[in-house]
Amino acid sequence: MAKYLLLKHYRGAPASLNDVPMDRWTPEEVSAHARYMSDFAERLEANGEFVDSQALSAEGTFVRHDGEGRPPVTDGPFAETKDLIAGWMVIDVETYERALEVAGELSAAPGAGGKPVQEWLEVRPFLTPCVTVTD
Repeated sequence: MAKYLLLKHYRGAPASLNDVPMDRWTPEEVSAHARYMSDFAERLEANGEFVDSQALSAEGTFVRHDGEGRPPVTDGPFAETKDLIAGWMVIDVETYERALEVAGELSAAPGAGGKPVQEWLEVRPFLTPCVTVTD
């Protein structure tokens, strides 16, 4: 089994086919989308492929080390960034091809008008531990 991170982007990926921002969806459309995501996670959990998932706010802060006791903080991330992540799901599947299949199904979540969002998802494998050989 190999773990993959499926990243949902607010911006940065190519536009989805149903490219209506979620803040313009009706409450029923938001509920249908959330229900699809929950049902999808339950199906993956039932077959042992689901690890975790979370939706993320567009709000955030960048922090870095800048010497003892003084981490610089910015008021970003900024809307124009290419790395504004909307949410993620971690899966544990047998093959890369299965990871792509799962991501494709996740992309079919309903959006505006009840039509599939068909958003692009970034599929990133987890790094595997390096094998250390000792004598």
